[in-house]
Amino acid sequence: MGRKRTKVSSVKPTESEQEILQILWGLKEATVREVHTELSRQRSVGYTTVLKLMQIMFEKGLLLRDPSKRAHVYRARQKSEVTQRQLVKDFVRKVFGGSTGRLVLHALSNEKATAEEIANIRKMLDRMEQEK
Repeated sequence: MGRKRTKVSSVKPTESEQEILQILWGLKEATVREVHTELSRQRSVGYTTVLKLMQIMFEKGLLLRDPSKRAHVYRARQKSEVTQRQLVKDFVRKVFGGSTGRLVLHALSNEKATAEEIANIRKMLDRMEQEK
């Protein structure tokens, strides 16, 4: 109880923590064993490493934990969209000087977008135009 939790919106997950969050967003909730199993499909990682990372993430306020069951069940504290929005905002500020336009142009010039993605981009741009 003596440890004060950091405000979750100010915490930026590390790359390893983002991998765990991706798994938890997909599963909704999971034990350390289940996360370890999923993560092991992507790369070699020890169970105790995953356990320690998830404990740290809980302390940082990135995860919620249900201790009522024998094996603690974890889930992400925030929805994926909230975390992604925060990470992109920080990335745009640091790498593109705050210009979302430069980010989008750069991303579209490097990677081919699907027809569905292009349609969604058009819809978003139309909505933004209408809101002006």
